Amino acid sequence: MRIFIHSILLSLLACAVSSCQHQTPPAVPPSSNTAAPAPAGTPQQPDWAPHSVLYECNIRQFSQEGNFQGVLQQLPRLKELGVDVLWLMPVHPIGKLRRKGSLGSPYSVQDYYAINPDFGTLDELKNLVRATHALNMKLILDWVPNHTSWDAVWKQEHPEYYTRYNGDFTVPLNEHGEPIADWADICDLDYNNPDLRDAMIKAMQYWIRECDIDGYRVDMAGLVPNDFWAQARPALDSVKPVFMLSEWQDEPGHFKSCFNVNYGWKWKDITKDIWAGKQTAQSLDTLLNYLNEVYPKGYAQLYFTQNHDENSWSGTESELYGASADAFNVLAFTWQGMPMIYSGQEDALVKRLEFFEKDPIRWKKYAKQDFFSRLCTLKHINKAIWAGQAGGNLEKIPTNAENQVYAFTREKDGDRVIVVLNLSKDRTTVTLRPGERLAGPYADVFGRSTLQVTKEMTLNMKPWEYQVYSSK
Repeated sequence: MRIFIHSILLSLLACAVSSCQHQTPPAVPPSSNTAAPAPAGTPQQPDWAPHSVLYECNIRQFSQEGNFQGVLQQLPRLKELGVDVLWLMPVHPIGKLRRKGSLGSPYSVQDYYAINPDFGTLDELKNLVRATHALNMKLILDWVPNHTSWDAVWKQEHPEYYTRYNGDFTVPLNEHGEPIADWADICDLDYNNPDLRDAMIKAMQYWIRECDIDGYRVDMAGLVPNDFWAQARPALDSVKPVFMLSEWQDEPGHFKSCFNVNYGWKWKDITKDIWAGKQTAQSLDTLLNYLNEVYPKGYAQLYFTQNHDENSWSGTESELYGASADAFNVLAFTWQGMPMIYSGQEDALVKRLEFFEKDPIRWKKYAKQDFFSRLCTLKHINKAIWAGQAGGNLEKIPTNAENQVYAFTREKDGDRVIVVLNLSKDRTTVTLRPGERLAGPYADVFGRSTLQVTKEMTLNMKPWEYQVYSSK
């Protein structure tokens, strides 16, 4: 069955690529993004977003080629994995002045209207978007609005776009207005200038119109004034309804101005602390209560155990999570938001990828393919674990081991999941009390075909063991 599916995907990909071999027109006809109803006072989002799994693609390291073609060749595999949204790290040329390492940071953008020649051409990016859409997947670009490289086109042509600190250009300023010393390769933009705002919006519209991308992941979104995002969102949606992801967690107003999902940094920190023994499973209750109080109704966060920053600067998944990694990935897929897989996780990547140099992933046997595929399938078919208001509210299941075992259920439109996680290093015998309402037969996502849940049941769980039961 897997071989048959793979052959279909290859055929689709071949059709998408062959149809794009000739010279492309100036703009790509837009694909259909239907906007789903949104809570009052929040931006609309495409109807595919709540049940989607996002995959961050580190273009430079994703393949030996390190370019768009290297990504294109692996699209059928990502589709089979269960990926819905492909996030490409920045595609623009990288500045050379004050560059870090030999290749520099992708987040040091030299020209917002150009393609990094190491990655390919504009036509090749268009081909990649078309092929992604042919597989019924979406593609978003990483956008860097807060700063550019020191030798950026805008800095040469529009120095008035840039912040002055003590009378001179400056590295980016943090939320307290202080220079960020280790960001020496980038120069801060000044959003007090209305001309910069207009220019930035036009640049973002360009890629939607020209390449038919489906939205943006926005780097350091909170260092840009929130009123800019309120200005930008309708302008972007006027081209095509888009999906917007904010790399920020401390601005609840992002959910009202522009963004559909923000980063779950606190979730990431707490889960790492649980593995390290610094916090317990009950810390997740405290976090959930905090999030529900701070953010507007219908909020959704992005949850992950790895991304480009975590992997390169903090550690691999095995370094940061050890034996708990699978349990927390299960939580990321079933908690309250949108789950993300980082390049190489499906292959059990145990290497910190270089950030400023070429350091391609050495793909092996995709050891975690089946694990993530099961979670992706569950995300697609069971509405209970969809993101935001599209999914069900999280309800704790009482146990006699609250510090060790995190058990909960979610339910939406007749769909239901029950998740039981032993978030401790000890084998734990736990009694759960789901009650009469939750009793009945369920599909065991990672075990036997079915399992009977009773109103009170005892489980003997290994350290970091996870069990997921689905009503369908």
